[in-house]
Amino acid sequence: MEKGVPIRSIARAISVLQWINQRGSLSLMEVAVLANLPYATTFRIVQTLMHEGFVTLEPSRKRYRVTSLVQTLSLGYRDHGSLVDIARPYMVDLTKKYSWPVSLSTAVGGSMMLRDSTYSLSSLSFSNYYPGYTFPILEVASGHAHLAFMSDEARISILNGLREIGAKSLILDMFVSGKLTERIREKGYAVHDRTMQTANPGKTSSIAVPIMEAGHETAELTLSYFVTAMSPSEAVSRYVDPLKAAAAQIGEELTRTVENAGESQSAPGSV
Repeated sequence: MEKGVPIRSIARAISVLQWINQRGSLSLMEVAVLANLPYATTFRIVQTLMHEGFVTLEPSRKRYRVTSLVQTLSLGYRDHGSLVDIARPYMVDLTKKYSWPVSLSTAVGGSMMLRDSTYSLSSLSFSNYYPGYTFPILEVASGHAHLAFMSDEARISILNGLREIGAKSLILDMFVSGKLTERIREKGYAVHDRTMQTANPGKTSSIAVPIMEAGHETAELTLSYFVTAMSPSEAVSRYVDPLKAAAAQIGEELTRTVENAGESQSAPGSV
C-alpha cells in the first residue's frame, strides 16, 4: 500500500455514510457507536455530509438519513450480472430445501456488499437485506472467507488499510498472524457466531464458503440462521457440505461462461 493511504478522514466519512444508508435513519450517538468514532468527530462528518447534500436531518426526531444524491455515487458502475444470474437458482434451491436465507456477496474495499439474497423467500429471517447492503469485512462470515481465500498480497493490503484507520480486534490480529487464514482455508468455510453488525444484532449466526472462478476467489455464499435454533457446530454439520457443493457448481458455471466468451471473441470473423 502506498505511503499515506488510506486517508483516515475520508475512510471515516465513507463509513458514516454507509451506516446511515444501511439503517435508514440514525441519531448522532447511534452513528458514533456503529462507526466506532468519537461523538465530536461524528458530528463534524455528518455536518460535512449535510453540507454536500448527501445527508439530511429529520427535525422532528433529531435523526439523520441519506438523500437521493447518494444514487449519483453508483452512476459510473456497470455490472455484467452473470454472477447473480448464475448463483440465483442455487441460492433459491438451498432456501427451499433448508428454509434458511442464503446470500451472495462480494468485497468492496473493507466491506462485504450483498449482491443478492433469498431473505424475501424465507420465513426464517428477522429482516430483508437488499442488494447494495454492506457489512464490515471483519464482522461477518463472508468477510472472513473472503480474506482467507483471496491472494496473500491483497489480504495484506486490506489488513494494513484497516489498521491505518484504527481498527483493532482479536479477529484482525488473528488474520495478521495468519492463524485464522490457515484455519479457514483448511476447513474450506468460515463461521461467525452471533453477528452484531446486522439489523438485529446478536440474533443470527452464519456460515460462508468461497465461490472460486478458474481457481480464484470471486464471491462468497452465506447461509444465516437463528442463534437460538442450533449451535454453530450443528449448523456446520448440516449445511457446510450443501453450501460447498452449490458454490462449486456456481464456480464451474462462471468459469465456463468466461471461457465461452473468450472463445467467441477470438473466433474468426468476430468483432
